[in-house]
Amino acid sequence: MRPLVGVVCDRFFVGDHDLHSAKQSYVRALMTCAQLSPVLIPASRDVESVTDYLDGVSGLLFPGGASNVESHLYGGASDAAMLVDPDRDHVALALMRGAAARGMPFLGICRGFQEMNVAFGGTLHADIHASGHSEDHLEDLSEDLLARYRYRHEIALTDGGMLSTLAGGVQHVRVNSLHRQGVAQLASRLAVEARAPDGLVEAIRLDQHPFALGVQWHPEAMVTSDALSRALFESFGASCRRYATRDEA
Repeated sequence: MRPLVGVVCDRFFVGDHDLHSAKQSYVRALMTCAQLSPVLIPASRDVESVTDYLDGVSGLLFPGGASNVESHLYGGASDAAMLVDPDRDHVALALMRGAAARGMPFLGICRGFQEMNVAFGGTLHADIHASGHSEDHLEDLSEDLLARYRYRHEIALTDGGMLSTLAGGVQHVRVNSLHRQGVAQLASRLAVEARAPDGLVEAIRLDQHPFALGVQWHPEAMVTSDALSRALFESFGASCRRYATRDEA
């Protein structure tokens, strides 16, 4: 049996309908590349404890999303125009801290990457472009979906880091980029795995943890064509399988 991996949902409205959802691209990458069985975890402030979810899965994926992490969670200024999802924040941050305490594998992508920094005490730029970073990071909604997920800029991988190892020791790779928030102050428990040419942190890992990685780009959209994206999901799957069998003699 494939291990179960929890995928944290977004909560939003379509017309009058209040929905919890995760994109098919993440589910597909987990099933076909990581060889895992995804289960969706609802985003709700009615969740009083995440223990049952943590007891039932062998890993967690924190995907990207249209909303931003609420600024008060990292001491930032409020912005009424910013799209937020407090239900997701409530569940995601608790799950991430719980997974860290258990040594459970987790992977954060885009919003999940930003959640990772906030969960462990870091801060965010609410708008990286207003903070002086390159327009190469910004999603252009006038483009079709395929164009939006193309390679946008290069990143430098930290020598000897997890991503550099997965990439076969190369120092630079190209990634897509569709985000407005970004790391301002890195949490003290996190280490930099990659940076963009403008200095923005693009990937992080939690120190002293077997697999706790966050990336700012979208590898789930490129697992069939990009070697590092594929290696990232394969490694995450292997780590979840090790976690699932950790108590076997």
